[in-house]
Amino acid sequence: MTAACSRPFSQVLDRLRSAGLRPTRQRLALARLLFDSCDRHISAEQLHSEAMDNNIRVSLATVYNTLHQFTAAGMLREIVVDAGRSYFDTNTSDHHHFFFERSGHLEDIPGDMVSVTKMPSPPPGTHIRRVDVIVRIAG
Repeated sequence: MTAACSRPFSQVLDRLRSAGLRPTRQRLALARLLFDSCDRHISAEQLHSEAMDNNIRVSLATVYNTLHQFTAAGMLREIVVDAGRSYFDTNTSDHHHFFFERSGHLEDIPGDMVSVTKMPSPPPGTHIRRVDVIVRIAG
């Protein structure tokens, strides 16, 4: 972690409050693990393991619930790579991903590097909120 990526504790607290989430002990602890460093992609299992390594006692179910609360509040983006396999991205800006199938690694692609030139009309009564492109890399 570089000094430029480190964020003070008060920013995590402010981030929770501005998202409309009460800063409980567990939310604060998990938010610090997620947001106190550079942007990254993490699975619930990886975050749970980090929490245990940092003596933060939370169940895997609590980690999943918290990640989904953070996603619903706009603090994270969920990237579904396969049925039952997803990562959470701390970078919520408009961008896409390379997915390295063998390692499970995700890497950001700047939003302006992908162009979708033709889109189908959404079903009646709906609208397109965002287009997520995942470029799968074999090998």
